[in-house]
Amino acid sequence: MSAAVSSGGTPPGSPESRRIVLLRHAKADWPQVSDHDRPLAERGRKDAPVAGRRLAGTGIPFDLALCSTAVRTRETWKLAVQELPHRPRTVYEERLYEASLGDLLALLGETPDDVADLLVIGHNPGMHALADALAGSVEGDALSRMRTDGFPTSAFAVVSFGGSWKDVEHGVGTLVDYWTPHD
Repeated sequence: MSAAVSSGGTPPGSPESRRIVLLRHAKADWPQVSDHDRPLAERGRKDAPVAGRRLAGTGIPFDLALCSTAVRTRETWKLAVQELPHRPRTVYEERLYEASLGDLLALLGETPDDVADLLVIGHNPGMHALADALAGSVEGDALSRMRTDGFPTSAFAVVSFGGSWKDVEHGVGTLVDYWTPHD
């Protein structure tokens, strides 16, 4: 994979060009706490900065990060964002926790149109389902790899599309990249 991510059918940098990066939280531990309060495991604390470096390597200048309020997603973001060249505005969104595909599509539709590049830090099965649903087309073997790998912890998918965030729906985008920390 190249370090730069291309943008499907809309030229990069055009006003209508948008990218969504869907990052699944890093590996979580299983202590005797509520699911929402589960922290990262040791492997997650190692993988999150690696994912951050890989996100930095895409060259995508994130305008906004939406992060689930769960402890493991907040810890993932805290470790990953340190690897980015600039910290995007971050919104901790409780609706990302246990979000259905419909919930996730609704959240994307609320994104302000001045946001060109959005990072979502969330959970499975939502991250995988959303990437799969948005991918009306694909570059290279990203979709087959994503379907084979099953979107493990610390994985991310990059989907590009043109138009307004209000127009985000099934099949609107192009899956342009998919990465896992243990390829």
